Formats: sequence, C-alpha cells, structure tokens
Amino acid sequence: MNPLTTSAFDLPDHLAVKADPALIAGDEQHFAAIARSLEQAIADVSDRLDALRKAPGGKGREALDRDLEIHRLAARLRTLRRYGLDLCLGHMVSADDHESAYIGRLGLTDSEGRRLLIDWRSPAAEPFFGATHANPMGLASRRRYRWTRGRVSDYWDEVFTSEGLVGHAALDDQSAFIASLGSSRSPRMRDVLGTIQADQDAIIRAGSAGALVVDGGPGTGKTVVALHRSAYLLYSDPRLGHRRGDVLFVGPHQPYLAYVSDVLPSLGEEGVQTCTLRDLVAEGAAAAVESDPDVARLKASAELVKAIEPAVRFYENRPTKGMTVTTHWSDVWLSPEDWAEAFDAAEPGIPHNDARDLIWEELLRILADKHDQDDVAPDLLRRSLLRDRELLTAFNRAWPLIEAADLVGDLWTVPAYLRMCAPWLSPDEIRKLQREEPQAWTVSDLPLLDAARQRLGDPETSRRKRQREAALAAQRERMTQVIENLIEADDDGEGLVTQLRRADLQRNLVDESELPALDPDRLAGPFAHIVVDEAQELTDAEWQMLLLRCPSRSFTIVGDRAQARHGFTESWRERLERVGLDRITLASLSINYRTPEEIMAEAEPVIRAALPDANVPTSIRGSGVPVVHGPVSDLGSILDTWLAAHADGTACVIGDPTFRETSRVRSLTPELSKGLEFDLVVLVDPEKFGEGIEGAVDRYVAMTRATERLVVLTSS
Repeated sequence: MNPLTTSAFDLPDHLAVKADPALIAGDEQHFAAIARSLEQAIADVSDRLDALRKAPGGKGREALDRDLEIHRLAARLRTLRRYGLDLCLGHMVSADDHESAYIGRLGLTDSEGRRLLIDWRSPAAEPFFGATHANPMGLASRRRYRWTRGRVSDYWDEVFTSEGLVGHAALDDQSAFIASLGSSRSPRMRDVLGTIQADQDAIIRAGSAGALVVDGGPGTGKTVVALHRSAYLLYSDPRLGHRRGDVLFVGPHQPYLAYVSDVLPSLGEEGVQTCTLRDLVAEGAAAAVESDPDVARLKASAELVKAIEPAVRFYENRPTKGMTVTTHWSDVWLSPEDWAEAFDAAEPGIPHNDARDLIWEELLRILADKHDQDDVAPDLLRRSLLRDRELLTAFNRAWPLIEAADLVGDLWTVPAYLRMCAPWLSPDEIRKLQREEPQAWTVSDLPLLDAARQRLGDPETSRRKRQREAALAAQRERMTQVIENLIEADDDGEGLVTQLRRADLQRNLVDESELPALDPDRLAGPFAHIVVDEAQELTDAEWQMLLLRCPSRSFTIVGDRAQARHGFTESWRERLERVGLDRITLASLSINYRTPEEIMAEAEPVIRAALPDANVPTSIRGSGVPVVHGPVSDLGSILDTWLAAHADGTACVIGDPTFRETSRVRSLTPELSKGLEFDLVVLVDPEKFGEGIEGAVDRYVAMTRATERLVVLTSS
C-alpha cells in the first residue's frame, strides 16, 4: 500500500458510518505526513548507520561509544521498518485549546520539527492512557485505532466533555476495545499497546525505587503491565538507561517466554534480558523436580543458602607455618606473615576463584622481592617459582580452585560437612538431605548452586583468563624478538625501525583478536532493575538468586497469591520483607479483561473452596458461550468442530499428556499453561490435577486460560 495515495482506513461495511470524511479527513492528512516523515526517517537512520559502520572504530571509550550508538541506531531502524502507519496508536484532543496530539510507539517529527507522534512513554502521552471519565486529565476526547495489515479496521472514540462529542462516530465508547478482547489468539501475545487501560498505565508509569508489587487475578493484564513497564522504565528512568544498568525479565517457564517474545521488540526495546529461574544456573535445564516434599521444603529456605559461605571458607586456610622455597639460584623463606600478606591481597567480596589469582600473584611478588639474586631476570625467576611443586601444593591446599557443583554435591553426601556449614539443622534433617548421587540435580538445588557459583566465581573464567594472559605474553615475546631482529638488520639504526622500540607501538602490534575470548555471563548481573512475573511461586531460596543480581533492590513483582501452587498464606509485604526486600509498594488490578464472565462463574467457586479470600477479579464482558461438560471420548470431535468453524485462533488441551499437539492446538500441563491464553481450552479430568491447594490452583489456572470457550471433560 502506498499511504500517500491510498486511504489508511479499511473499514468493513457494517462500520460504514465511521468512514464519513467529516470524521476521518483530519486523520488521513496526518497519516500522510507520518508516511512522508517515516520514509525520510528510515533513510536518515540508514545513512547515519552506514556512515558510522564505515568510520574508524577508535579505541577504549571511543570504541565503546561507537558500538553503543550503532546498537541504538540499528534497534531504531528495526522498529521503524517493523511498522508503517500503525506506529500510530491514536490521538487525543485537549479540552483547553482543542489541539490534537497523536501518540505513537516512538516519537516522530517532520523536516520542519513539527511533532507528528509523541512517544507513548513520554509524560506528554500519559493522558492518552490514563484519562477516565472521573479524571479526564485535561482531555476533551480520545480516539484509538485498531490496525489490521497496516490499515485502520476500526476505531473508537471516548469523550470526556460535551465539546468532545463533535466529530465522533463511536458513541458506544468501548466498542472496539471490547471487540479486541474477544479477537482470536495466536501462538504469540498479541499487540495490546493501543488498548492499555488507565489502571494498568498507572502501574506501568510508577517509579522504579524499591519493590513494586502488582497483585492481580487472572486476565487482569499483569503480564502486559510487566512487559510494558520494562520498556517504559528503560525509556524514562535515567538510572536504568543505556550504560547505567540492564533490566532482567524473569518468566515462569519457556512456553511463556516464547509467547511473550515479540512484545518488547515491538516496543522498540531489545536490551531487556529475558529468562526463567532455571536459565540462571547451568544445571537448570536438566534439573528434575524434588521428589521428597520435606527435602524441597528444607531447600526452599533462604537459611540453607547461607550455608554456602562457611562451605567456601572451609577451603580458605592461611598457612600457619613457614616454608623454604627453592629456586635455581637460592632459597627463599616464606613466613606465615608472608602468607598473611598475600591473603590480604584479596579484598572482601571478590569471588573465591578470582581471589586465588590475586593471592598467587601477590605471593610471587613477595618471593621475588625477598630473592637476593638481583641479576636474575624477573621472567626467569617467575618460571622457576611456577615449577616449584612444593610451593604449588602448599598454595593449592591453602586456597584451592573449587567448582560450585563439587561444593554443593559435597553438602549432600558428607554429613559432617553439612553439619559444620548448617549447624541449625537437626540430625534428622541432615539425614533427609543426604543422597547417593551428589550431582543428581533438582530444581530445589539451583539456588544453592547459584549462590555457590556467585561466591566462588567460574573456575573456567579464571583458567581462560590465565590462558589469555599467557598467550598475550607469548605474542609480546615473539614480537619483541622480531623487532630486535629488524633493528639489528637496519643499516643506520635510525628511522621507523628504531621507533618499534616504543612500548605503545609494540602493544599495538599485538593482535588480541586471535586470543581466547572472555565471554561474560549476561545473566550473572548486576542488573539495575528486575521484573518477575508469576512471582507468587518463588521460594525464599529462589528470591536469593535475584537479590544477588540486583544490589539496588529495584524490582517489579507481578503475581497472584491465589495462583500459588504451594499456598501463600501471608501478605506480599511479609513474604518480601522476610527474603530481604524493603521499600515495598503495593498495587492491585481487579478487572478481568480476558476471561468471559460465563467461565469465571465456574472458576471462582473452585478457588474459593480452597482459598476463601482469593483475589478473584471481575470480568467486564460475556461471550454468550456457556461452559460445556462432557466425556473424554468427545475430545476429538470437539477439537475438529472448533477447528472447522474457526480459521484463526489457538486451542489448548490441558491434562492429557498423551494428546499430540498440532500447529493450532497445544498440549500442556496446568503448571506450564500459567501466563498463557487460548481461544478454546479443554480440560481433561481436572479432578485428577491434584488435591488440596495445589490441585485447586491448577484447576483455577487452567480454567482461566480461555478467552472464549471452556470445555471440561471427565472419564466417568
């Protein structure tokens, strides 16, 4: 479509009244200006990006600034190319001067500096999302567009003053919004930026200091809030912007991350790291669920994570006896005081394995200073010391290189070691925690493995660092020899060849691109802000994994106490203060935008039977489709009928592990369905999901995944 010659509106016949030029002519003119400006912006950003990529890379901070600017421009170009006119979400009209302001996914100006689109995250755009009839925020009216394949397929107007009624066709206010709630779902979360509601927007725009808890039942838009808040904070908070700290988004499971993967890129933000708790630890992918509930309960405690510190300190033993170190030239006495001085080189907070390298270097320096043969080259003396087996053995005993997996595995297989590190455990608890296979990892082990790895550091990183330094030294040595040979061959001993003696030129001749890379763990932190969805499921120990990565204690915590599979009897404040958070602010979402009232009428008694005070939200729409009950034998015919009648949309079978999913019908457990939504949900034998709180929560969660139709099938 050429937006300059073709109407941006493609309204269906039943909305013909909205196609009146008197209603949309102003929009058409503005869209034409946006199209021209967008084309120019793409060309300008492309040119700037090409020029920057061809420019010299520079060094140090200059090179870093160049790389960051290339990353920023490339991300903006992807966003500009991703959308056309549908960059525009809608417009609002001021009650004072009746001027229109158009809101976009990003800001856009024309060649004369006229603002065509206001970035949705800017303060100027806040009334577009936050205005209500009770608080119009200075607006006379607001128009939102519904885009389909790059053209407006519907729009609706909301009026806040009598003057706002002029020139508007959607007198039913919420028509398109309500219609959008019932539209077909896809395998990925649909774009909802244009329909964010006032209660959600207020939370999205809240400050980042401390921990903000967003409590809300099914369908209230908690995930929408969490994702859009991530993008908003990166844009608006100077403490979280580029170069100042990253944002981490933690979801409950991989199907959830796949479902929401397109949201942040659609908002122009590609710098947010997304993961599950399993992803934070290398052993997480293959970890099994703890089979013994008593063991799981013990490992869920933040107290047990504290056992990692004494477990590491057990291996940090400064020698109390001196020793003679023999070199090729003389003997050197290494006293207990020398050992103490070397150990002091590692400042508190440095990971154990990283500190080991510092201590070793300090030890070598002390020995070199005490060596009485001044005519021995430092490199020769260092090589001699590195070959001293007695010295290496003493050092390895005093401060060994430790693998996190070995340390945690020892806790589960050496009772005396666990008793020393966790003296508060009873003999029976210590016995329960022991197992035959030390590294048969479970999900409950992950917080301890993570704490151990954070405290120890990665020994492989230490090894790669030493390899890199050795390779650099070897390159410099070879380069020095080459330079000496060139100088010796130079007839007059002057000119460019002799300049090679300069240290800065010699450093520039060393090629570091061929050396072993030191790839950082991008999930190790620290992060300036962490967003946690389905946070009600985290144990105290799992919270420690996140607190280690966020020194600022700046969190967005999203969840529903009524959806906690293992119960959540305390308040959010009590839970979070216990795990180590303070400055806690609570916000609540109580309107269910997703689940029809027909489904909620059956889901609410299920959860209230187990949790009478559950925060059950109020549905704002009905589907007119009752919940269907039937035998399991009807599963095939129900799906076939639905697929034949619906060319679009997705369905999910929950509770039948034998069902083989297709491109449009998923097969999930209740736990893995959390956070997702489908047009049709079929529950198979929900009474077999479990008993008590866990069973009730699983049934409640599974039922409330449906946006249109729920079918409950039983075997009897």
